[in-house]
Amino acid sequence: MHFHVHKRRQTPAVIIVALIDVLIVLLIFLMVTSTFRQQPAIPLALPQSSQAQKPGASENAPMLVSIDVQGALRVGSDAHPVTLDQLKSEMLAEVAKRPGLNVQVSADKGAPLGEFVKIWDIAKDAKVKAISLSAKEQNKQP
Repeated sequence: MHFHVHKRRQTPAVIIVALIDVLIVLLIFLMVTSTFRQQPAIPLALPQSSQAQKPGASENAPMLVSIDVQGALRVGSDAHPVTLDQLKSEMLAEVAKRPGLNVQVSADKGAPLGEFVKIWDIAKDAKVKAISLSAKEQNKQP
């Protein structure tokens, strides 16, 4: 009689370190290939223009100022509310840090024009290099 001795197979071992390495590489790839857009924290109905440029990342990012329908001012990518005096002091501080500062104003199409003019005056007093007004790209119809 011939008996077979069955050897027990060892259960395969999962190497966790290799899996973590692969996940880190995938995470880095995802972070490098994705694009990030800044969007205002408040909903604005921007006017449309056929000459509007799409927002993109730039080396010299502008100072963002938003005006809502009621005429309330908000500054920065976090859109924190400010008064005209606070805006002036923040703008002077930014110009001191970055002499070639650009200001980008995003005003709701129902916002009072007087608020934009006040921002324009503050920017001129602070020696801002350029002031631009944001607009949505107009839908082109054939």
